[in-house]
This record gives sequence, structure tokens and C-alpha cells, in this order.
Amino acid sequence: MTASPSQYDESAPRPGSPLPGGAHLDSTAHIMNRISTQLASQLSLVSLDGRRRPGPPALVVVAHGSRDPRALSTVRTLLDRVRDLRPDLPVHLGHIELNEPLLTDTLAGLEARGTAEAVLVPLLLSRGYHVKRDIPEMAGAVAVRTRVAAPLGPHPLLVDTLYDRLVEAGWRTRMTETERRVSAVVLAAAGSRDPDSAVDTRRTAHLLAQRLGVPVVPAYATTATPTVPTAVRALAARGRHRIAVASCFTAPGRFATECAQAAPWIASAPLGTHEAMARLVLHRYDRSAAAAGNSNAA
Repeated sequence: MTASPSQYDESAPRPGSPLPGGAHLDSTAHIMNRISTQLASQLSLVSLDGRRRPGPPALVVVAHGSRDPRALSTVRTLLDRVRDLRPDLPVHLGHIELNEPLLTDTLAGLEARGTAEAVLVPLLLSRGYHVKRDIPEMAGAVAVRTRVAAPLGPHPLLVDTLYDRLVEAGWRTRMTETERRVSAVVLAAAGSRDPDSAVDTRRTAHLLAQRLGVPVVPAYATTATPTVPTAVRALAARGRHRIAVASCFTAPGRFATECAQAAPWIASAPLGTHEAMARLVLHRYDRSAAAAGNSNAA
């Protein structure tokens, strides 16, 4: 479980520190605004008779886990962005495998502290075995009432992130008609044997194609077909020689690296800590929490 961020950024000047041009005033204002937001969030949990209202369900972001240390660092930073957007919400991390804390340990810790409800948001980009089987089975081992939200994809906020990462890598937002006719994108995803995963990835590719105005072909790092090199060759055979690889991975790792190496032109960075990803995590949480509230009311 990751700790909540401290009130002050150790890399930032403390309030009142002398900075040129009165910059300390901006720093102080930012800190005071954050304190006010946190105080308002705490007061909102107190009813008029002084008793504490039940808080919202805990948000548990469920990452797959990776042997690449950059992945864990990226996920933790993303959770910090989620906390900044929703300071009143308890946000926790759990992994399916390879990294600590494991989801089972995170949920056991919530149970020990008396947490009644949690919404599990998979940091995964399509449906598949992990969303349908692994996460529900791990959640079933504790007494905390849990609800598994939908994976992050497909969704327009995911496409916003993919688009921005491509632009950062060198994709031109304005093209001539000639450039557009020879351009294309391979959407590189992890791959799964579950057919629903391929359906979701194709939907994401379709949304991205609408945004870019060029063909976007889904391809996979493992398990499913076509592979990224196969998709690149097929596009080149159709006269698409300006081919970018869009990395549909949440964080750096072996699959993202191998797919990027297959790019004949540019390859975008993984989705990472983009603000749209933090907003998408909260959107999935809100939808699932609202659905749970409606079912309880019924």
C-alpha cells in the first residue's frame, strides 16, 4: 500500500522562502489552497449533529505488476495524481503478481482497519482473464465488500492519452493529404486469449483512428495476432510507409520496449502518469461506486 503524499513537496521551497519576483507568494497560495481543500473534505464527512458520516468506498487501483522497477514507480506516481484530484478519497494500490503490495495483502489491511467497502479499478486496458477471474477471486478472500470496476479501455480519455503521447513522439497534428495517405499507426497492446480483450483493443484502435484521420491497426506483444512487426509489414505493403507505433501499455516494461523497437518511424511512450489516466481511474471508480449505491438502494 502506498502512503499518502506529504503535505509539502520536499523538492519545493517552504512557505515564505525568499524567491525572486515574489514566487514564494504563488507557492504559499498553492499550499494554502491544498490545505483548504483537504479541510473542506474532512468537514464534509461530519453531519450537523457532529457525528461522522460514512466515508466513500476505498479506491484500490489494481496493477498487474512487473519486474521492471520503472513500472512500480510509474504506478505510484499515477496514484499520487489521483490523490491530488480527489484528496478526500482513500486511495490504495494492489498488484496481481510480481510486485508488493499484492492485492490480497492490501485488502487484508483494509479489513483489519475496519474498511467496509472498496472499489477495485483494474489498471488494465481491456477485458480479459485478470479482470474476469483473478481480481474477483483475490477479492473474495476478504470480508470487505468489493466491486470490480471496468478496465480503463476502451474510453475517450484513454484515446486522449494515446494521442498526446504520439504528438510528444513527433506525430504531426497537421498533415497534407499526401502525408495522410502514406501514414498509419500500429496500436501495440499486451494481448490475451480472451476474445473480449481483442474486441476492446479494436474499439480503442477505431477511436484513435477517428481522432488521427489515418488507419490504426491493433497488434500485440504476445498471445494474440498480429504481432507488431507483422502489422507494420502489412501496412507497408499497402503503401503506408510513415508508420508510428502507439504504446498501449500503462507503464514501461519489456513488452513496451520490444514493441517500440519494431517501429519503422516513431514510437510513443507508455501511457504513464498522464492526467487523463488519473481522471479515467476516477471515472471508473465513480461509475462503479454509483452502480453499487443504486443496487443497495433498490
